[in-house]
Amino acid sequence: MNKKKLLTGFIVFLMIAAIAIPIADAINLGGILKIAGIGLLVDQFGPQLNSFINTLMAQHNATPEFATKVVPILTVGVLGNSGYIGAAQVMGPQNLVDRVQAVVQVESSFNGNMFRIKGLIPIDSKVPVNFSRVSGVGVSAMIDVRI
Repeated sequence: MNKKKLLTGFIVFLMIAAIAIPIADAINLGGILKIAGIGLLVDQFGPQLNSFINTLMAQHNATPEFATKVVPILTVGVLGNSGYIGAAQVMGPQNLVDRVQAVVQVESSFNGNMFRIKGLIPIDSKVPVNFSRVSGVGVSAMIDVRI
């Protein structure tokens, strides 16, 4: 991995951190560095994670009609006051999977916290500010990163 790509990835994830973490937590440099580090790990180990998940789930022989990829997952919502980052495997036609850069997970509650709702949205950007949803792609696995 060349230094320019590494620096670009680090800057992108710092931007994500500035967006995903509430202003009160944005001052916490440790949180920003954790998010940037996890994002870089997902970028570096995404293909290996993807291969492992495909083996685990018996999803062999990818075709143009069926492809998978591991991307960062960003969580934002009203349950708690923090943002989170991890990874997700997306699945769908190769041309659509290639467009997915991240997954946004939106959380909320319903009926006085009786139900917790999580929506997973594949998007075409790693920065959840100016993005488009990639329709026709689903999330097949979520990866938690122990920190």
